[in-house]
Amino acid sequence: MQVILGILFHTIGGISSGSFYMPFKKVKGWAWESFWIVGGLFSWLIVPPIAAWLTIPNFSSIISEAASHVKGFVFLMGLLWGIGGLTYGLGVRYLGMSLGNSIVLGFCSAFGALVPSIYYSLNPTPGKTSFTDMLQHAGGQLVLLGVLVCLIGIAFSGKAGIMKEADLNLDKEKNTSEFSLVKGLIIAIVSGILSSFFNFGIEGGKPMAEEAVRQGFNPLFQNNVTYVVLLWGGLTTNFLWCMYLNFKNKTFGDYTNQQTPITKNVLFSGIAGTMWFLQFFFYGMGESKLGNGASSWILHMATIILTANVWGLYLKEWSSVSKATFRTFLLGIGLILLSIVLVGIGNAM
Repeated sequence: MQVILGILFHTIGGISSGSFYMPFKKVKGWAWESFWIVGGLFSWLIVPPIAAWLTIPNFSSIISEAASHVKGFVFLMGLLWGIGGLTYGLGVRYLGMSLGNSIVLGFCSAFGALVPSIYYSLNPTPGKTSFTDMLQHAGGQLVLLGVLVCLIGIAFSGKAGIMKEADLNLDKEKNTSEFSLVKGLIIAIVSGILSSFFNFGIEGGKPMAEEAVRQGFNPLFQNNVTYVVLLWGGLTTNFLWCMYLNFKNKTFGDYTNQQTPITKNVLFSGIAGTMWFLQFFFYGMGESKLGNGASSWILHMATIILTANVWGLYLKEWSSVSKATFRTFLLGIGLILLSIVLVGIGNAM
């Protein structure tokens, strides 16, 4: 039952993450950097402490009393994760949507799922699953197989995206100075690795989460304390970059431009930011049920990918492609679904 609840919570979080950008489409007359940072203020500064206060009322005391090196490490992971999110856009710019997304999400899935267990192999910690433990037990081996199957599914999804671009004659990158395979691969790999640092931040913040449990709060919400510090790091990176873009593009006036629907823009940006945070709210709940970093991270990434592709079907993005392209797309989705089953069974074992 715990595994089923864990998968359910991760699914809800993945749906929220895969859908969060949709409200941004309702924003009118603002530059990307303007609505992104407004949404980010909800994602990283406003909603996390509210969620923590509702579930762990004295979260601020836990944070203030935590060891400085713990808070510093979590904040640093947030900073690096924030850089990963920003470079993600550059990777897609130089490689195109399909190839860029596949590489970024592939590396993010693999590193986020496996590195914590490798860390615990080098630094044994009671109650933590190490990579060695996973290799020595059938359940752990099945989880690792699920990780591999998920990466293969992502690769097929990316292949389908490339085939789709060819079918629709939309792949313009190779005909412009924007396309750069070497530059794009380097940026996408860096982005995928740094984006996975969010999971490292969660692991590094366990002393704060465990203190919340020790004080009698529901273990289901223990990671809400860690998120406050972790997302401060993400806010710092994104705020500095968006302010730079506001200055460079002369878009500071967006926030007071009466020619735009300011109230609606803030509202939809706030909804998008809140939806974005909810992915990690439910991630924390799912992780507390599964108790396995590899299981939780791979399920989180898989459900995001599935949700994004469902939106693609709803928007009829695959309606004009060849049968071979659509079959490749379905194969990728099928493999990702299989990975979820394998990870779930492996964790139960």
